[in-house]
Amino acid sequence: MAESKPKIYSNYDDCPDFLREFLYYMQTIRGLSARSVESYYIDLKLFLRFIWQKRNNCINNESIQNVKIENLDFEFITTITQSDILDFLYFVMNERSNSTNARARKLSSLRGFFKYMTKKTHQLDINPCENIELPQKKQRLPKYLSLEECQELLSNVNTDFPSRDYCILMLFLNCGMRLSELVGIDIMDIRNDTLRIIGKGNKERTIYLNQGCLYALEEYIKDRNQLVSPSIEPALFISKRLKKRLSARRVEQIVTECLQKAGLSGQGYSAHKLRHTAATLLYRSGNADMLALKEILGHEHVSTTEIYTHLSDEALMKAAKSSPLASFKPHKKQEDASNEKEK
Repeated sequence: MAESKPKIYSNYDDCPDFLREFLYYMQTIRGLSARSVESYYIDLKLFLRFIWQKRNNCINNESIQNVKIENLDFEFITTITQSDILDFLYFVMNERSNSTNARARKLSSLRGFFKYMTKKTHQLDINPCENIELPQKKQRLPKYLSLEECQELLSNVNTDFPSRDYCILMLFLNCGMRLSELVGIDIMDIRNDTLRIIGKGNKERTIYLNQGCLYALEEYIKDRNQLVSPSIEPALFISKRLKKRLSARRVEQIVTECLQKAGLSGQGYSAHKLRHTAATLLYRSGNADMLALKEILGHEHVSTTEIYTHLSDEALMKAAKSSPLASFKPHKKQEDASNEKEK
């Protein structure tokens, strides 16, 4: 199967040479997705614009987007210090209301860039980010549907293409795949009871399909192939009208519609929350340990997976009541002796 050409969000013509070189390296050598490189591009461009304003004593959030940086020379980057980094983080917090997570992402972008300039290419001797810690992120438990809500959702797929939309929900809720992974699936990626997925950083993994998913796929593919042959359009999930691959945005709209018809709208659920739901249900079933769950979800580090090990209030209550001392009561004789001592 021919690999699809990765989408390029920008040609980076408005960047100085040293930044454009880094962005190309991250995409072509490191294999980051175009979306990830785009995040680096946005963060680093803002940083350079801020530094330019700082050097010219004209820091202004209103006009920062108008600063031209494509002609900055390499000498400019050699003047950046740890103080500049800290000033930038304060600026995006104070002037742009960036959250802790947003500031952590920007600092990660800066770390990646200056690590490349020092450790990889040795263009710089000093890394100004080296001793700056990431802002402490607020840990939030992932929002997910209960088993009963999942059943309600799957029982109320009343759309104009129900077999497709039911299949989308089943793959999300059983396989825990990302939105980008789902829309990227081709018919040829299905092999018996397995599914080939291309995840973050173009990393490939295999997902095993249960009977519910296989049934949903079988029913949908019958309808799908009546619209267009896989030899013409290889995508698994296609638009009924356009007969082309569904976009990520369209899948989000389908999920939102299904949630609404199941009476689950307005509760913060989304396509990504279905991935959280799959992970939570798999872990609570007791049939997927941490390492298995890590592989299923396509996480690089098990620490990322650990967020799904949160326990329900019911489980916490059960654990508390199971204590060996839960039913202990002092004997009456001990109570009487205690009373005598007080007298």
